[in-house]
Amino acid sequence: MEIVAYGVLADEEPLLRDAFDRAFAGSHELRCLGLFLNKDTAPTTVGREVVLCSVNDTLDAEVLRALADGGTRMIAQRATGFNNIDLTAAEELGLTVARVSSYSPYSVAEFAWALALAVDRRIVRAAHRTREFDFRLDGLMGRDLHGRTAGVVGTGRIGTAFSRIAHGFGMRLLGWDITENPECLALGMKYVGREWLFAEADLVSLHVPLLPDTHHLVDAEALARMRDDAILINSSRGGLVDTDALLETLRAGRLSGVGLDVYEEEAGLFFLDKSLEVMTDERLARLMTFNNVLVTSHQAYFTRDAVEQIAETTVRNVEDYLAGRTGDNTLVRPSPA
Repeated sequence: MEIVAYGVLADEEPLLRDAFDRAFAGSHELRCLGLFLNKDTAPTTVGREVVLCSVNDTLDAEVLRALADGGTRMIAQRATGFNNIDLTAAEELGLTVARVSSYSPYSVAEFAWALALAVDRRIVRAAHRTREFDFRLDGLMGRDLHGRTAGVVGTGRIGTAFSRIAHGFGMRLLGWDITENPECLALGMKYVGREWLFAEADLVSLHVPLLPDTHHLVDAEALARMRDDAILINSSRGGLVDTDALLETLRAGRLSGVGLDVYEEEAGLFFLDKSLEVMTDERLARLMTFNNVLVTSHQAYFTRDAVEQIAETTVRNVEDYLAGRTGDNTLVRPSPA
C-alpha cells in the first residue's frame, strides 16, 4: 500500500521515512509531498487508503468527501491540534482520524521563552543594528523578568514546562485553566480568573488548544486589561488572538512586546516562500511594521526531538488502524456496521 504524506517539510522527511522504514520494513511505501492538502489537491489522494496530513492542510467537509469518494479510509494528523479537520463530517463519511496527542512539551515551551526574551531584550533589533556596525544601545533597554509575574494561560504539559522555566527565572506564577495542575501548584502557581490574570501579569503566554470557547480568547477586552508594558506570547494557535484588536492595541502604543509563532490566517502563508510576492494579507503586513512585534512561522514545535516523536506516533497510529485498533490518539472511528 502507498501511504501519502502532505505538507512534509524538508527537515521532517528523513525522520518520517526512517520511522516508517523501521515499522513497515518495505511492506508499505511512503510518498512525501510538499504540497498541502485542500480542495485543489484532493484528487491526488485517489486510491490512497491512508493519508498523513499537517496542520496547514484544509480538511473541511468538501475535502473529506473527496477523499472518501477516492478510497481514503484513514487520516493521520501529524500534529496535536485538529481544528483544520471537520470531525463531524469525517464521522459521517466513515473515516478514521487520529492525531499526535503529545510530543516534547519542551520544544514549544522553550521557544515561547525564546520569543519572550527576544522581545523583552530587543534582540532582533540589536542584531540588525550590529550587522550594520551600529553598536548604540538607544531603544534596546529591556527589563529583568526576575520578580515579575508570568500569566500562564493553559497549564497542560507545555504550560507546565513553560511554568518551570518561569519559576527558574524567579517569577511569580499565575495560572488559568479548567483544572488546577498539581505540578504547577508545587511551583507556587496561584490559579486565578482570566480577567485577573490578564490584569496582573507582566508576561502572558498562551498554551490552550483552539476550541469554540477559546477562539479570540485574547480579545479587545482582555487586551484592555493588560498592563501597558506587558508582553504577550502566543505559541499555541493563531485563532486565540483577535488580530484586529491586537493591532488597535499596538497602534495605541500599548504592550512592551508581542511574540507570535502563530497567526489566525496563517494557512496558505506559513511554511511557504512568499518573498517574491506582494503580501496581500494586510493585517499580517501591519503587524510586521511594529518594531516591538516578532512573528515566526509556526516553528515552536520544530526540534529534532519533537519531530521524531511525531513521526513515531504517526506510525503507531497507522499500525493501530491497520490492526483494527483505536487508542488515545483516535479522534474519530467508524461506527460498527
